[in-house]
Amino acid sequence: MTNTGRRRRTGFALLGTALGAVATTLSVRSRSRVGHWDGAEGRARFRSAYDAAFAELPEPARTVDVRTDYGVVRVYRFAGTGNAKAPLVLLPGRSSGSPVWAGNLPSLLRLGDVYTVDLLGEPGMSVQERPIGTDADQAAWLHQTLDALPETSFHVVGLSIGGWTAVNLALHRPEHLATLTLVDPVFVFAGMPVATILRSLPASLPWLPKSWRDGFNSYTAGGAPVEDVPVAAMIEAGMRHYTLRLPQPRRISEERLAALDLPTLAIIAGRSVMHDPEVAARTASRALRHGTTRVYPDASHAVNGEYPDLIAADIATLISAQEGRDSP
Repeated sequence: MTNTGRRRRTGFALLGTALGAVATTLSVRSRSRVGHWDGAEGRARFRSAYDAAFAELPEPARTVDVRTDYGVVRVYRFAGTGNAKAPLVLLPGRSSGSPVWAGNLPSLLRLGDVYTVDLLGEPGMSVQERPIGTDADQAAWLHQTLDALPETSFHVVGLSIGGWTAVNLALHRPEHLATLTLVDPVFVFAGMPVATILRSLPASLPWLPKSWRDGFNSYTAGGAPVEDVPVAAMIEAGMRHYTLRLPQPRRISEERLAALDLPTLAIIAGRSVMHDPEVAARTASRALRHGTTRVYPDASHAVNGEYPDLIAADIATLISAQEGRDSP
């Protein structure tokens, strides 16, 4: 698949990162304290789009709904062919859900078993039931999710806002974590540029035309077209019909990053518009005590769809080094 084709598949899913950040502060559609749909019709429209996008993934070996203190978290397990001792856990970008990993699963499954998670409080199959008001709350539901799985240790991979979610978990509840991989994470190594925030404002309003959201997403994906892509239809339906009720992510300080005591791989997209890539790479190299920083010079923020095999190879190196150190 060409880079353009990969961007068409996954680039739209990254729209939710910036729009979700804005939506958490601008949303006025309801006074509900938990994320919710605007009605049965909107929920059904999203479910139809989700199912169509999910059809591009391999067949999961198991579907699990984990009850946590904050709601029910949807987790899919995919059986891999590799020999990694601990499975991978994939955390998507905001509003993107498990289908965003369609292009990545073939190469990641060659490393070992893989779980994908629909983030709680986002459009997806997870159902938020209690308010999530703090960073500690964000870590608590994810820790409880991992705690309910049969394995005790995981290689966690976070994309975009999923990268922030992974670091936040490591800072609050690192018990189940073997390694971290952060794929062009936002609010971790650099702030979001003002220009990107301003461009996201019109697209964050669900009553405006779909073309506004498509235009912004094309901008985040390096100008790639985003029409007629199953995951794009899913994300658009989620952004239009679902109201987020999550705390605004805060930039993680270098002091807190330095406290991470885990092997960490930071993958920075050289053409990302979600942060300054040079600043992000310097911060990652400086702050991570057990870190490896890789810059993909030609990648946009849709890097997971553009370079799935390279990402899998870099993750394989991280896992091999960590599991080799931990072997008796």
